[in-house]
Formats: sequence, C-alpha cells, structure tokens
Amino acid sequence: MAQDKTPAAPVDGQTATDSQPTSTSRRRFLTGSAAAVGAGAAAAVGFPSIAVAQTTTLRFQSTWPNQDIFHEFASDYVRIVNEMSGGRLRLNLLPAGAVVGALQLQDAVISGALDGGHGVTAYWYGKHKAFSLFGTPPPFGWDAHQFLAWFWNSGGMELYNELLERLELPLVGYQTGPMPTQALGWFKEPISSAEDLRGLKYRTVGLAADVMREFGAAVTIMGGGDIVPAMDRGLLDGAEFNNPSSDRLLGFPDVSKTWMLRSYHQDCEAFEVIFNKNKHDSLPEEFQAILQYAAKAASSEMYWKAMERYPKDLQAMREEQGVETYITPDSVLQAQLDAWNTVIENESQDEFFKKVIDHQREYCERVVGWHLEGTTPKAPAYRHFFGREPTDSSTIL
Repeated sequence: MAQDKTPAAPVDGQTATDSQPTSTSRRRFLTGSAAAVGAGAAAAVGFPSIAVAQTTTLRFQSTWPNQDIFHEFASDYVRIVNEMSGGRLRLNLLPAGAVVGALQLQDAVISGALDGGHGVTAYWYGKHKAFSLFGTPPPFGWDAHQFLAWFWNSGGMELYNELLERLELPLVGYQTGPMPTQALGWFKEPISSAEDLRGLKYRTVGLAADVMREFGAAVTIMGGGDIVPAMDRGLLDGAEFNNPSSDRLLGFPDVSKTWMLRSYHQDCEAFEVIFNKNKHDSLPEEFQAILQYAAKAASSEMYWKAMERYPKDLQAMREEQGVETYITPDSVLQAQLDAWNTVIENESQDEFFKKVIDHQREYCERVVGWHLEGTTPKAPAYRHFFGREPTDSSTIL
C-alpha cells in the first residue's frame, strides 16, 4: 500500500497551505468529528452506568438506638436496597433521635422531614388503635411468620392501605421481619400472679398497653432508648422491650436481674418500613419495586440473624451478668387472654377495627388450625435428643 502523502490538517488558528485546500481540510475534519461522535455514542450505550447513571438519595431514620440490634436490622434493609439498585437508589440511614424521636417518626415522614423510616406500627396506635393490629396483633395462635403471610398474601396489606386512606396519611408501608414471642419483661421481683402486676409502673406499646391496663398496671409508652434510664431512676417498676440481644445491648441487666419469659401481650410482632407517598410515587417503578422486595428479603435475613444471636445473648446474660430467667405462670398467661377478650370487645365498637379483627380471626381459625393439626409437637423431640426440658435454664414458678 502506498504511503499517504497528504499533509496533516492544521490545528486551530492555522491557515491551510496551497498543497491542502481549505475545502479538503474541512472535509477531513468533519469526517473525523463524526467518527468521534459515533464512538462516544457507542460508549454511552455500552456503559450506561458510567455515562448517564445518577444516584437518588433518601433520608431514612430508624426508631431504634444506634447500639440496638434493631437498628442493625434497619441497616440490613438499607444495604439490600442499595445493593439491589446498584447504587442508583441510596438510603441514608440515621438512628432514632437524629432528626426526630422514635415516636415522632411517622409524622416526620409525612411532613417530608424524612423520606422514610423503620419502626413498628404499635407506635402509631394513638392515631387509631387498628394500627397495632398490623404489628402486634392479638394472640390468635399464630406466629410472626403466619402473620406476615396474612399481610403479604391474604389481604392484610389491603386493609393496612385502607387504614392509611381512611386517616388520609400520605404513606406507603410494608411489614417486614418476623419477631418471636416477647418476654413479659424485667422486674425487681418475679411475677407469680396477675395480682403482682396491679399498680405496677410498666412500659409497653400498642394494644399491649390496653391489655396490661386490664391488670391494673400503670402503663407508660416510650421509645426503646428511654426505658433503661427510666427504670434506673425508679420511674418504672417493670418493662418489656423485645429480645435478648436488644435488651442486653440497651443495658437491662444493669437495672434488673429478673427477666420473665413468655407472654401473650405481644405474642408475635413485625417491623414496619414506611415512605413518604409523594416521594415514593415520584421514584421510577423499578425503585419502588426494589423498596418492596427488599422488605421481603430483609425478613429472612433478620430472622436468620436473630436465631444465631438471641440464644447466645440470653446465655451470656445468665452466665456473665447474673440474670435469672423465670417462666411466666400459666395463670398469668390465661389472665392475659381474658384481658385480650375485653380489649377486643371494647375496640371493636370501631367499625374498621372490627373489620380487621374479623379478617384476622377467619385467617387464624383456618391457617393456625391447619398448622396445629399437622405439626408435630417440638418439646418431646427436644427432650428425646437433648435429655432435658427446654425450660431447664429458667425457674418455673
């Protein structure tokens, strides 16, 4: 091939020579420019995340102290969202109190002070008692997994959305994270009868507050980070929060050595993830789907982590911090069921509350009945393989 003898095109500001006419120079320049533009366009198509990707950031606060494992669960949800979106949607997680207190989270999300948050529906039961039914429902025999199945697959979400519409709350929310049965709580002395709860200054939340008031307890509702300081100052005689890991990290063993296990006040529970509806609806449908599916994925991660951490922290509290655990007497548990009857009857005067309760009853009669009928009892198998009662680590009153 003959070597190209055409002189190079002049740089900007230089005049073409007689051997390279202006028209020729210009033609070569335009041809080269078009090729460069084409190459750039091809690069943009081949690497869209580099050329056109933008990050949407949402301010997202939990209702949990920074040291609580619940805040860690909120962090897991945030991580899943951020990873699923490839970084194009990013939740910026803050602990309780960073913008507002735990019990003010919903109002902050509605106002737009926050874009979203992680908490429990029981915190909003002051706006309507039915809120608690979507987080801490009555003990109809179901566990938290069955409760979440009701929410996601059997009409619970539709009823939850109806409640938001009735109250004109511009929110989008999902239930996530199945919680095991909660303990009756931390006390100065073991609770041996329902009468021991009469007049007791006690902390709980949601409909559980109404249940415990039926015992004559003086109930105070407060966020998780305030409970231990209140017990330390004598403002509370007893309190429940949730689980061994949370209670240990929040410092309950520092103010009490008596923990009563088992209770019907919150037999099962789940977390709630909420978003400002206007902000949520302005997101691409892909991002909206990620926020929802991340709630489902986080449910599994949370439960798996809890099953590893909760037993270890319970044992550590016993062995390292001198905590004594007691099994709540059957007489107290039965009294709680009777109290639930009263609370349900009283609150069912509200049409919507009754609508949700009736829906949950029908579901549990069908689903829990099937589950109990077909599921083998676990305690005999535990005794067979491990040679002891599951309650051997606790005192039975």
